Amino acid sequence: MAKERAVERPTKKSEFEIRFASAQAQRGWSDLRATIRGPLADAWDFLTRTPLATTPTNYPLRGALGTVTRSGESHHRWQHKPTAQGDARIWFFVEGQVVFLEQVHTHHPNATK
Repeated sequence: MAKERAVERPTKKSEFEIRFASAQAQRGWSDLRATIRGPLADAWDFLTRTPLATTPTNYPLRGALGTVTRSGESHHRWQHKPTAQGDARIWFFVEGQVVFLEQVHTHHPNATK
């Protein structure tokens, strides 16, 4: 019998796909999954539907942190807080219909303190 694998959540055509842009983001996501599974599922829903909506828990970073370059192209860097009170942060940028998770922090990143 083949090894069992989790079934990925399908996305609608209007939704965004989520991809890891770094190994750090993948490790951080795994860590958050182990600690705040429910809020992370809500973050997934938000990021696949409305990643560019400015809210108290989702907004573009400013200054030097506000831009990320990938393959020679600059993108606006956003920050998403999976919980309003917690320290976890997801840094991402959007290219077309893809949300690239660049950094996923289990604690408030020092760069934004």
